[in-house]
Amino acid sequence: MKQQEYDQHLRMRPNRRTVLKGAASAAALGSAGALGAFSERALAQDNLRARMLQIPGVGKGAPTDADWQKVGELCLGPTKANVKEGEFKGVELSFMGLNNQNLHNLLFRGFLKPWEAYTGAKISWIDLAQADYNPRLQQAIATGTVDFDILEMGAPFEGDVCGKGLASEMPDWVKTQIDIDDYVDYLKPPVGTWNGKTYRVTIDGDCHNFNFRTDYFSDPTLAKAWKDAGNASEWGVPKTWQQVQAVTKFLKGKKIKGQNAFGYLDAPKPWGGFGFYFLGSRATAYAKHPDDKAWLFDVDTMKPRINNPAWVRAIQDVIDALPSEPADQLNADPNTTGFQQFLAGIGAMIPWWGDIGQVAKASDTSVVGDVVGFDILPGSDDVYNSKTGKWDKLASGPNHAPNCAYLGWGVYVMARVAGDERKHKAAWSAAAHLGGKDLSLWTVMYPSGFQVHRTSHSNIDEWVAAGYDKNYITSYLNSQFGSYNHPNRAVEPRIPGIFQYYSIAEDELTKIFAGQYDAQTGANNIAAAWEKLTDQIGREKQIALYKASLGV
Repeated sequence: MKQQEYDQHLRMRPNRRTVLKGAASAAALGSAGALGAFSERALAQDNLRARMLQIPGVGKGAPTDADWQKVGELCLGPTKANVKEGEFKGVELSFMGLNNQNLHNLLFRGFLKPWEAYTGAKISWIDLAQADYNPRLQQAIATGTVDFDILEMGAPFEGDVCGKGLASEMPDWVKTQIDIDDYVDYLKPPVGTWNGKTYRVTIDGDCHNFNFRTDYFSDPTLAKAWKDAGNASEWGVPKTWQQVQAVTKFLKGKKIKGQNAFGYLDAPKPWGGFGFYFLGSRATAYAKHPDDKAWLFDVDTMKPRINNPAWVRAIQDVIDALPSEPADQLNADPNTTGFQQFLAGIGAMIPWWGDIGQVAKASDTSVVGDVVGFDILPGSDDVYNSKTGKWDKLASGPNHAPNCAYLGWGVYVMARVAGDERKHKAAWSAAAHLGGKDLSLWTVMYPSGFQVHRTSHSNIDEWVAAGYDKNYITSYLNSQFGSYNHPNRAVEPRIPGIFQYYSIAEDELTKIFAGQYDAQTGANNIAAAWEKLTDQIGREKQIALYKASLGV
């Protein structure tokens, strides 16, 4: 996105509208004087966070560039403690990242404008659509033409970037400035590190949670129709994928509030490798056994599991559900399902990252903010045991395996700045500003593209003070932290080429969903292509890295 297009975007932002009542936030701020037991410094910090979270206030319209700049200005304290005013005058940096949903880089611009004004550095921007991100990054890696100093990147790419010496090791002063020990446990090392060195400023924590429409599952007409159809169970939010399938097929042809009712929304259209996560969310409860850390490949051989009965069942579920979904669902990517369908009032259930819960309450585009609920991903009545080749029914009940998809976005500094001391410090200072503890709280509460990733993000009182309903945000945070901390969570490997595997799968899945192949044949094609890629990268190396990523 060019600068003039960015400026035009800001002028064309829609008018704000009120979604929630803001009285709770004012009351919460009024109680700040009760914190007398805290030190003066802690009180000042709490006041800063409280003021920041009222910009603009949840339910008071979508934040603008002016809001992003205000937040960036409020959070400059840690920068000022490590950098003198004007210290980086004359330094020019380039930053590559996303502009998906007009977030990510667009927010970074606003957050960093006060940083640029204080430090004297200037930043130019490389903006990429989600579907273009992987090809652009892989091109830079393959050709060795890294033309950026700072990179917004997910942990799955660390094998490709950090493993090849393209990134700069984080200085100790940055670790202190960002309070790196505040990260949730599953995002601590080895995530963000390579060969014992730290490279990543974490700005996001990723998992797919289950987003559902509470009005659907409390509707008496649908409840009666469900019972009249002969279903023995009560009408309610599905807890297993088997129930998701049954509900989706049942809702075909039904109405709610005078509109066509739909159940689960699949995202079959390729999305630059990122769409594979959405099949993964259907598959993990089938494929991730509690007694086995692996679910994508066999640990000792890197033999793909994508064509085993668990994954084939997940693929078949999509095939079986699509006829009950909106007419053109085959052409829906995750942006479509999340922002053009679910948040616009179409469909009852989707998996997505935490963006849905933020945007539902804190944007001008959602119409479902008062009727959304959250949970960890559905489970399965049985789970495939890759070691025995059989399906197991667990004594504990349905198997749950939350999909910790992508391990979150981070900010990385490239090794190419290492030869210039001022540029090196400037790049890390910019990264630290974007990953600051206080600023991170704002980004996880408002539309940003990022979700909770720090222990300090779990303070419900701060969310309520910002304007969130307590029941709503409790459900949302439980779905997030419940996924991160689940004993059977499915965590992807940080191995070289991981998005090449995903992109190959997306291409073949498109053919399956279009009816060119059945589920098993298509899955076999994916497995064969994955085997070739593993051999090209180096099987023994991949096996070693895969084991390391799983901790086995």
